[in-house]
Amino acid sequence: MDKNIRLHNVDFDDLIKTIDECSGDVFLETKDGDILNLKSKLCQLIGLSTILKNSEVSEATLRCANPADETLLFRFNLYGEVPEKE
Repeated sequence: MDKNIRLHNVDFDDLIKTIDECSGDVFLETKDGDILNLKSKLCQLIGLSTILKNSEVSEATLRCANPADETLLFRFNLYGEVPEKE
């Protein structure tokens, strides 16, 4: 879990869809040191609403427990590609 993906101009509905397709945990880390497991629906609701309210999106990064998920989220962040549900 040494690679971080910095978020920029993301659609949060699409981000959640992409995270739902990840097989491992995905953590959102803010500049204030908050770490939220975005695989948890509760963390998604609380964490993302707080981040949106405080305009901290430009300072947030994602960290993945599974290296394969890094590729999925990197492509989403760079190209806006949302995986199709199987």
